[in-house]
Amino acid sequence: MKPVANRRVPLGSTQPPTVGALCVVALLLIACGHKTSPASGAAAAEPSPLAATVAPVLAAAPATAATPVTAPVLAAAPATLLIGEFPLDAKSPVIDGDTIRVVGLDATLRLLGIDTEETFKKPEERALFARGWPQYLKHNKAQSPAPMKFATPLGTEATQFAEKFFAGVKVVRLERDHIQELRGRYGRHLAYVLVERDGRWVNYNVECVRAGMSPYFVKYSYSRRFHDEFVAAEAEARRAGRGVWKEGAMHYDDYPRRLAWWHARAKTIAAFEKEAAGRPELISLSWNDALDRLAQHVGKEVEVFGSVSDVSQRGRGPTRVTLAHRRGADFPLIFFDAAVLRASKLEGCAGEHVRVRGVVTRYHNKRANTDELQLVVKAAGQVSRPVGNPELDAQLVRFEQKSTATPAAGAANKAEPAATK
Repeated sequence: MKPVANRRVPLGSTQPPTVGALCVVALLLIACGHKTSPASGAAAAEPSPLAATVAPVLAAAPATAATPVTAPVLAAAPATLLIGEFPLDAKSPVIDGDTIRVVGLDATLRLLGIDTEETFKKPEERALFARGWPQYLKHNKAQSPAPMKFATPLGTEATQFAEKFFAGVKVVRLERDHIQELRGRYGRHLAYVLVERDGRWVNYNVECVRAGMSPYFVKYSYSRRFHDEFVAAEAEARRAGRGVWKEGAMHYDDYPRRLAWWHARAKTIAAFEKEAAGRPELISLSWNDALDRLAQHVGKEVEVFGSVSDVSQRGRGPTRVTLAHRRGADFPLIFFDAAVLRASKLEGCAGEHVRVRGVVTRYHNKRANTDELQLVVKAAGQVSRPVGNPELDAQLVRFEQKSTATPAAGAANKAEPAATK
């Protein structure tokens, strides 16, 4: 493959990419919020207790080929799904198993379909781990009733897998999953990362799952383009007992619970998308043009779909419940009646998807001197919650218990941080 010097395909370009131009695109994934790590290639001055403990575990782990010969041949992405080609960062291309760094991209990336475990970054994490895995696992799981993310030896192994996979790679090819979902809530590009080997395009996201470094991560939707590949890769990793599927290894021990939660959410998302096809009044707030669509429906009834990001009230004013779109641009639901808010149970749905019907209106914010879109909820029946989501059901029970014990609970609730990227 010939060297590529920061070639890029403009976002939204309709010009079809050539085979030479699609050599390998760039990515920086930060599928897990903000992550930091030591500079790549910098050797520690002294071996740490963590390294001494983790090294034997990694050495005993089943081998995972960075480029399985079974990797499928991938067709070129349509121009609308191609973000472009970017060089990997020369100094520190790999941050961890689901985060890589590239040059020339206007924002970071969240890799689709994967969610590797965390790496050890803080001294207190290392100190706690040094006391023994059972105690370390128990301590971290006690921090929240919901599934938590924390550093594990498998997180370190996932980083090593990524380093091996991208070794020698100069440029990566970055592709989208869906034209309506370009960026996540924090502005990150939602992407698949591909490299070219022996005339084949190899999808790192899928190969990460095949290696057992992550389950097929569907918390934010099933893959529209590579669902079958992810399913097959996960099944292969399970059969081989790789990574997260290796019994007795030091990784999260609650994957059955996580998978039930993720798939319940993915089914809810898929059901809404199917129903919304050809119906402009049904609007998902994860869509890139969601706010434009809402603006086109001012004075008309719509049904919005999104996850609850915040519940707040100022003084004696109405309660404002926001549904996540982009940070700083979430969509507000307005409750003038506290009894309606209570009956809707939205305060107990933090971080989870809901559907809300109502008329879109404009409100002039005198403090900010801006016109804002909003939807006033006058009856609890305007709100519907998904069924079959075990974590949401448990969350609602906890909220009810807390509200009963503390009547003022829920005045300012924010989404639980459990397993959020």
